[in-house]
Amino acid sequence: MGFSNFIFLWTLIFPIVVLLYYFFRKKYQNQPVSSTLFWSEVMQETKVSPYLKHLQKNLLLYLQLLTLILLVLSLMNPFVKTSKMAGEQAILIVDTSATMLAGKENSTFDDHKKQMLSLVSSIGGRPVTIITTGDEPQIIVRQETNQNIVEKAINELIVTYEEEQLPKAIDVAHAFIGDTPTSIYLYTDSVERGELPMESDHVKWIVKGAESDLENVAITRFAATGTEENAQALIQIHNQTSEEQQVELSITNESGEVVFEELLNVSAEDEITKTIEEIKASKFLTAQIQVEDNYKVDNSFVTVLGLNNSSIVVDQQMHQLIQKGFQVLNHEVKIVPSDQLMNLSRNAIIVTRQTELLETANSPIVLFGRNDQSPEEVNSLVDVSEDPLFAFSPLEDVYVSSVYPAFENFETIATIGEKPFIQRSPRGDIIVLSDIQATDWPLHPSFPLFLWSIQNELVEGTTSIGTFSPNEHRTVSLTPGDWSIYSANNEFVSAFDKLSDFRAPIEPGVYKVRSNSEEKQMVVQLSGQERILKEGKSFELGMVQNNGKEETSQRNLLIWLLIPILLLLMIEWEVQRRRGFTN
Repeated sequence: MGFSNFIFLWTLIFPIVVLLYYFFRKKYQNQPVSSTLFWSEVMQETKVSPYLKHLQKNLLLYLQLLTLILLVLSLMNPFVKTSKMAGEQAILIVDTSATMLAGKENSTFDDHKKQMLSLVSSIGGRPVTIITTGDEPQIIVRQETNQNIVEKAINELIVTYEEEQLPKAIDVAHAFIGDTPTSIYLYTDSVERGELPMESDHVKWIVKGAESDLENVAITRFAATGTEENAQALIQIHNQTSEEQQVELSITNESGEVVFEELLNVSAEDEITKTIEEIKASKFLTAQIQVEDNYKVDNSFVTVLGLNNSSIVVDQQMHQLIQKGFQVLNHEVKIVPSDQLMNLSRNAIIVTRQTELLETANSPIVLFGRNDQSPEEVNSLVDVSEDPLFAFSPLEDVYVSSVYPAFENFETIATIGEKPFIQRSPRGDIIVLSDIQATDWPLHPSFPLFLWSIQNELVEGTTSIGTFSPNEHRTVSLTPGDWSIYSANNEFVSAFDKLSDFRAPIEPGVYKVRSNSEEKQMVVQLSGQERILKEGKSFELGMVQNNGKEETSQRNLLIWLLIPILLLLMIEWEVQRRRGFTN
């Protein structure tokens, strides 16, 4: 707060004069009393409420002093200094990821929408651009000056549950900046200062983050496999709070029937992994936790159950450690001569090192090594990506002495140094670019867990089209035709005829993909990043300059002083009228 007319400070002399006048005026006056009959009662009443009598006697003084002080303040022209939107345009980058639904009374997303509406009403018709985050950032409005259109667009914003992928949205925003002084408002949950580009001296960043003390307990991993009757599951629960939490875990089948429940205690800042044996099998299972936290979306996790109807066939030439590893996991494992692998049914999973089967076989392939290349020596640590295949099998301590050359156009999900170590083909085959005898992997607990993850992923592919991220766009492996997506409650979601046009639904859950002759399951699942809450941060970075000074505005407070002054004058008039203007 400040004053623009300090020269009128001398007017404080007026309330001082009034105060001095009351000090030196005659304290009382002679008043003839015809009788003292009621004198004692009057004195008793005065002693009972001395402050009220004092206020009644000196009310006019207090009113006059307060009025004069307010008049002096109004002559000094008080104002509140506020920051003004810097630059000639505003760009609003809006995080629509799932973590924006966290919050106490209101979600972070709802609070940010209110802040955006308030901002738009105060920027004076300057151009506004709104960009939402995601794998494919969307431009909601483009340099719009019509306030009603911008407000309507803000009200219609929704959470898409995607990962924010902030750098992509920032790249889109740069296309609108050019040489124009710009304020970029970033509405997200948390971002570090170093993540924001500061190459330009005419861009100011205003970051609006989430609340800083949100608590969260999440299911970070859940997978299951088994037979038509029984299933086994692995689940991880992460307590992200600073206190021990009691969690009520339950697992339900597709009919909503509870097949498992247990009360768990999770230590502060700890993650527990629980193995669940002998639960009733179903097409898909849903794990849920009941806990008091500020983020409910990650309290459930759905997985399609990989039923072991498909047999696992291991090439007779494969190392015995691989044969034994799969046999421990599945009693349906068969050891087959190499020359018979080509004629196996589509439901069999083939474990081999014959590279040619990747192109000729109809069955899912697990490749350990290659028979068409020679290995190269390596000397580095294994580095894995955030792939579901490594959910229960960390590989950081595995020693590998040599790897084979990688396949072109295959997705690399684990590396050794800069060389690919594990790959996934476009149709889902798993390729380990090393012979098992060239590693110490079988000595680690992660080896059987990795084989279990492979089995779970490939068997699942025979009954579903897989697991997708919210709003994910990719080509799916289906027979050509007209396909539609339905929710678990048979509500229509969307349709597509080209397999390259497939886009997953926004909300996590179980869905059905149907054509005229076929139906498969699919799961839309939150990514691991969206199951972790980060500490909210709000800050400003950079400065848009105007003649070397940042733009500010002064909000005049004079009107808020004139109203009480007029009210006080009316009260003084009424007090004076009741007392009389002359004695």
